Amino acid sequence: MIKIPGMLMVGAMGRGAGKTKFACSLISKFSSRYNIIGIKVTAIEEADSGCPRGGQGCGSCSSLNGYYDITEETDSQDDKDTARMLAAGAGRVFWLRALKAHLEEGITALIDIIGNDVAVSSCVVRDACCGKGKAQYAIRSTIIVCESNSLRSVVEPGLFVMIKDNGGQNCKPSAEDVIRYADRVVSFDGNEFDIDLSGVSIVSGKWAMRAAATVIIMAGGDSTRMGQDKSMLPIRDKPMIKHIIDQLRSHFNQIIISSNDVSKYSFPDVEVIPDRLAGRGPLMGIACALRASADDLNFVIACDIPEVDISLMKRLLREARDIDVVVPRTGQGRCEPLFAVYKKSALAAVEAALLSGNNRIIDALSGCRVKYIDLSETG
Repeated sequence: MIKIPGMLMVGAMGRGAGKTKFACSLISKFSSRYNIIGIKVTAIEEADSGCPRGGQGCGSCSSLNGYYDITEETDSQDDKDTARMLAAGAGRVFWLRALKAHLEEGITALIDIIGNDVAVSSCVVRDACCGKGKAQYAIRSTIIVCESNSLRSVVEPGLFVMIKDNGGQNCKPSAEDVIRYADRVVSFDGNEFDIDLSGVSIVSGKWAMRAAATVIIMAGGDSTRMGQDKSMLPIRDKPMIKHIIDQLRSHFNQIIISSNDVSKYSFPDVEVIPDRLAGRGPLMGIACALRASADDLNFVIACDIPEVDISLMKRLLREARDIDVVVPRTGQGRCEPLFAVYKKSALAAVEAALLSGNNRIIDALSGCRVKYIDLSETG
């Protein structure tokens, strides 16, 4: 799996769902501030397999020579998808056609063509979700908007958005393969999308989308082992908790700090929620913050994680459908309940545990529908 945090990938549930229109809207929004490269990907099942739509088709699949082919669009006046992306403001637009089994080779070759704007990491990073090595591409000054379903099987972009039309058409096979990876499914009624594009941003060369969710930062500990407040420990000239806030602000509707020292955290647009009863540990903090949250979906994180694993965080949020709590678990079976997703439906079990005198988070989870994400699994 290749990680490209500077890529926003747009997929579609079916044909004619508005995928190109959505991609062009994003290009138009950001092209005045960023050099944007547009990419359209056509994945071909196998050579000489004919048109997947039936009939003779357009010849794109049958004309492929070799494992992949890359074409740069130069005509912005045409009505092709690539021409529309160029007309919307993309600096360069490419069409990658590749046999499905060779998509990784094709996208790697395209990144090489793009050149100095995309830098290959000198090391192979370890994926927190699957533990396997993966190449990571750091986008320097270029932002990518890519149309594809199938490419998501080999590339982890900064954002993956799936478009569906309100006509209720059946989900095509390429979408079924990757829908579980979608950060957001956006509906299109033929004229408008059910998303406010002001919630989409680019932060330090990485795509971000504000989720209908709240982040709860747990800062109620006494820090007795450190001898000082770890949340305010200075890192690169600012408190550790401020690093967390800055990384997560563009991803959430609301930021809550769980702490009994309300006066300590005077950050803009951040609400501090004290415990109803002191001395009951983080479980009480979670209960009070969940009650104060404006959203059903909540990401709970400890205050001593200065570098947040955004990829894992987004995976936990994706896995929260029909579940009360999503908790990562290490290969040794150790759970991480302070880097987890809690829905408001977990509140009843949490408060029942507190009423019974139980302060342990793990015990409270026994009354919830919990999904454990083993960090050794492929994500």
